[in-house]
Amino acid sequence: MTVKCLTYLPHPHFYLGSLAAMLVSDGEIMYGNKMGIRTVKGQPRCGCTSTVTNSSDLQPPFSWVGWLHHTGLKFIASQPVPPPVKMTELFDNLSCHHSIDDFRNRVYSTLYSMISIMGFVGNGVVLYVLIRTYRQKTAFQVYMLNLAVSDFLCVCTLPLRVVYYVHKGNWFFSDFLCRVSSYALYVNLYCSIFFMTAMSFFRCIAIVFPVQNINLVTEKKAKFVCVGIWIFVTLTSAPFLQNGTYQHGNKTKCFEPPEDSNKTKLVVILDFIALFLGFVFPFIVITICYTMIIRTLMKNSLKKNQANRKKAIWMIIIVTATFLVSFTPYHILRTVHLHVLRLKSASCEDTVYLQKSVVVTLPLAASNCCFDPLLYFFSGGNFRKRLTTFRKASSSSITQAFRKKFSIKEKDDEPFGESQRENGNASVATS
Repeated sequence: MTVKCLTYLPHPHFYLGSLAAMLVSDGEIMYGNKMGIRTVKGQPRCGCTSTVTNSSDLQPPFSWVGWLHHTGLKFIASQPVPPPVKMTELFDNLSCHHSIDDFRNRVYSTLYSMISIMGFVGNGVVLYVLIRTYRQKTAFQVYMLNLAVSDFLCVCTLPLRVVYYVHKGNWFFSDFLCRVSSYALYVNLYCSIFFMTAMSFFRCIAIVFPVQNINLVTEKKAKFVCVGIWIFVTLTSAPFLQNGTYQHGNKTKCFEPPEDSNKTKLVVILDFIALFLGFVFPFIVITICYTMIIRTLMKNSLKKNQANRKKAIWMIIIVTATFLVSFTPYHILRTVHLHVLRLKSASCEDTVYLQKSVVVTLPLAASNCCFDPLLYFFSGGNFRKRLTTFRKASSSSITQAFRKKFSIKEKDDEPFGESQRENGNASVATS
């Protein structure tokens, strides 16, 4: 290795010149830039050369350095050294990259803990009541049961993330568990979206087309649709299994974006698929179906059904608003963030803002698992009566009380009138 030298710099840039000391090997001149090192091909134009055979030779005696500091002489290449601001860009980029770590760890560990507790309790109660009182099977109950299962499985993956972020982004478990937990979160998240979409679609058929399409709203077809949703989402989410653990310094990372450019392209492709198939398409279906339901309910001029009609319309608004609040910010900001990172044109401030926004919106999407049990409770008297009966009745009288009390009345209490539509009743009855 040889050192090329003999260029003078003003005194204030001495230490910068020392950092950018010219190391030349095989005619390549190297000096610092924003990426750390840049090489310039060509023959050196400076006049003195000294051969360095040991790395310690690069560290001159203190007296020699002091003399250089006193005289203002600096050792650099004959090529001009970039301005000092260029040298700091590397540190700016590193600071930009790592500046949200503390924010992310605090937000994720706090919100995921709350969602885990609330979602586990809420969906656990819903599942327990539905399974223990699963006597009179309807299509709506099949969808509601599968939605509760997907929500419950979703919140079961969150404690692993809590442990990870509480320990400042350090993964203590196996690579297999990292892949499965990341995969399971998105599988159950999008299964919930598709189950809500299926529920809105069959509600629309049951209410708007009660006679012509009565054969479509059956328990058997509901089970077939639910199985299809599980298979479709599990297969399309399989690429998430590719993202496992990796070492970063003294920490084992998980749930982090891939550093490989090929995997980054795959993430962008998956994002667009998830955006259109997992959000835009379901939202369009839900909006169209609930609009048709509201129009049908508004045509019903019977005064005795005005209270029920008003309740059904408000419930539709709440369900739609919950869907929008939970899933819209995450899908939009995630897409914008990936697009900005791919173009590499945003400032550090904008990049940090987008990263923090995505950090907040992912727990917001996962929090939908906590909202669904509340919607079950407030949307239909059927589930409330199931819960009350299950709580008050003894184990020996549950079946008898259920058959006697709900065989006739429960059909009038299904959310948005599914049961009456399933039985071919042309009148609109909602509660």
